[in-house]
Amino acid sequence: MYSEWARDEIRIDGLEVFAYHGVYEEEQKEGQIFYVNAVLYMDTCGAGVSDELEYTVDYGNVCRFINDWMRQNTCRLLEAVAERMANALLLRYGKVSAVDLEILKPHAPVRLPFEMISVKVHRSWHQAFIALGSNMGDREAYLTGALEALKTHPQITVKKCSRWLVTKPYGGVEQEDFLNGAAEIETLLNPEQLLEALHEIENAAGRERKVHWGPRTLDLDILFYDRLLLDREDLVIPHPDLENRRFVLEPMTAIAPYFRHPATGKSMRDLLQELERREAGQGKGFLSFASENHKRSDFLES
Repeated sequence: MYSEWARDEIRIDGLEVFAYHGVYEEEQKEGQIFYVNAVLYMDTCGAGVSDELEYTVDYGNVCRFINDWMRQNTCRLLEAVAERMANALLLRYGKVSAVDLEILKPHAPVRLPFEMISVKVHRSWHQAFIALGSNMGDREAYLTGALEALKTHPQITVKKCSRWLVTKPYGGVEQEDFLNGAAEIETLLNPEQLLEALHEIENAAGRERKVHWGPRTLDLDILFYDRLLLDREDLVIPHPDLENRRFVLEPMTAIAPYFRHPATGKSMRDLLQELERREAGQGKGFLSFASENHKRSDFLES
């Protein structure tokens, strides 16, 4: 995961590569010279203390990887080259949390004087928390299937998942009890791409959106994405009203008790305790995890 403290840098400047990227057919047939600048962000402390290569990234190997990737793939746009190779680097080198990548094209077919055409991107791993829920059919099978789909996605790593929690329906629609949980993931997807991936998993499980807060085979929501605050018509992060939803706060407290809401600064544990006090004052009963003898701090390893 990308962390502020992991800001040590390994720099590769001016790596020359002959490759076959371009909009025009002759560019893809004849090829041309490109230059690549890369900044790899990671924690180099272990390598600095030990003086051992195993604690860092072999920059010679990285240069060969970039050269091979550039030669073995063909893209029409520099933007596509930068996007795809940045993801390839982050997937290939697990110690790298983020990368700055610049693709330079000195012989671009521009019929005007210029020094260089280039595209530069910054890409990194992101921490996100996902809520999982189901109240139709084999609820546990739907949730387990969703978890497996997240694990097999090439740009998602599941770090933790809570145990499943039996909850009453939320929102006033009469329906069966839910089975809920929460998962911590790391992902290369941006929020919009992650939402699209979750919708694809829901659709594969036969999810239908007919009644707001109604029954569903599978419900996947983005609770948090890094410390992002996003308010759009199609996507709100953090998920709205989660401070009043025990089926979110209890599994979140199980896997990330000290994670703080980016808007309020309150930890998941504090939000759950506040909700419990409000519920006690209103005379509401508590909910319980589906598995027996569960302790709140328990979670399922990825």
